[in-house]
Amino acid sequence: HLKTRPSLLLLLPLLLARGCAQGLGQTRFICTSVPVDVDMCAAPTQGGDAAEELRGTVLQLRETVLQQKETILRHQDTIRELTAKLGRCESQSAAEAPGGRRQPGPAKNTMGDLSRPPAAETLSQLGQTLQALKTRLENLEHFSRLNASGQGSNLKDILQNKIDDLEKQVLSRVNSLEEGKFGPRNESEERGKIESTLTSLHQRISDLEKGQKDNRPTDRFQLTFPLRTNYMYAKVKKSLPEMYAFSVCMWMKSSASPGMGTPFSYAVPGQANELVLIEWGNNPMEILINDKVAKLPFVINDGKWHHICVTWTTRDGVWEAYQDGTQTGSGENLAPYHPIKPQGVLVLGQEQDTLGGGFDATQAFVGELAHFNVWDRKLSPGEVYALATCSSKALAGNVIAWAEGNIDVYGGATKWTFEACRQLN
Repeated sequence: HLKTRPSLLLLLPLLLARGCAQGLGQTRFICTSVPVDVDMCAAPTQGGDAAEELRGTVLQLRETVLQQKETILRHQDTIRELTAKLGRCESQSAAEAPGGRRQPGPAKNTMGDLSRPPAAETLSQLGQTLQALKTRLENLEHFSRLNASGQGSNLKDILQNKIDDLEKQVLSRVNSLEEGKFGPRNESEERGKIESTLTSLHQRISDLEKGQKDNRPTDRFQLTFPLRTNYMYAKVKKSLPEMYAFSVCMWMKSSASPGMGTPFSYAVPGQANELVLIEWGNNPMEILINDKVAKLPFVINDGKWHHICVTWTTRDGVWEAYQDGTQTGSGENLAPYHPIKPQGVLVLGQEQDTLGGGFDATQAFVGELAHFNVWDRKLSPGEVYALATCSSKALAGNVIAWAEGNIDVYGGATKWTFEACRQLN
């Protein structure tokens, strides 16, 4: 072992000689027991036991220092990564209002937001959406083989090439962001381009899928929101009229935690929270009307289909909540004598902080949604039960009826055949 470090053997006599020349008071030594009659300055040069012990001790110390240096170098990248994460957490904590979501107030038209996810994270979610579209294309390819459709196969190849190109774009943008090549403005522009192309691609795939669903009733579909994003949503083409009462009913399935997010939100000019259903964080599900809140006794994030209804009248602000056909709660004084305002924007899957936008990924709905219907009156318990049991006597909404032609989807949200009622029947 000593033969591998000859420089140390040459260095030791020099160090010891320097210590003798300067005096013991000016140099710090490792204490070593030596006989009284031994010349300390001569002992190391004479190759005694003390010199050998001293050499061994110095070598051990040098080994320890080298090992510590290697350990520091090995963990340097980890330290940098943890420091960066800590910085992001501190910036999010500074931006977050006390107690989570800001309390509604007359001067605010928005719910308090957490910090938006980093651009690189959003692009990574885009990559996951692309993978979901690739799976749909594989299903289409199988369908085309079964039907020997050359035209469908050619379109599939074109769409597959576009997906491959998009994947390369996503990877390139993520790498560029990690290298710091883009500023905040460029990040937003690049993400916008990819999201726009993704929406167009999704629409073309959806059009192709319609060839498999021509015999399906127009209301026999569901919307799927697989990721918690700020770009995946559906928009109802029709707005709500002025309403002095309403009933909103839908089927939902989710296992998202904490909170399934925002199944729907209705915003009007000057009031982003005109009518919102949301389950955010560890809070129970809430219905908001003109920024006034009522907590709903729903327990539905178990990964199973559930039918829910909420009814309300402006007179005394009376509301009722139904789950799976049974009334589970009621109350009053929820925005009394405030009619629901018309000419707004109705969005499924996202909470609006501005009219038709301002989405926050932390409040996005994750799960599946179907048969979203709205009436301008309070439904009776019998009518709600008929909806929850998929009765042939169940009524469609007279304000908003669930039909594929009434819904536009964006950002990779998908339409699939609705199965809950088939399981019940």
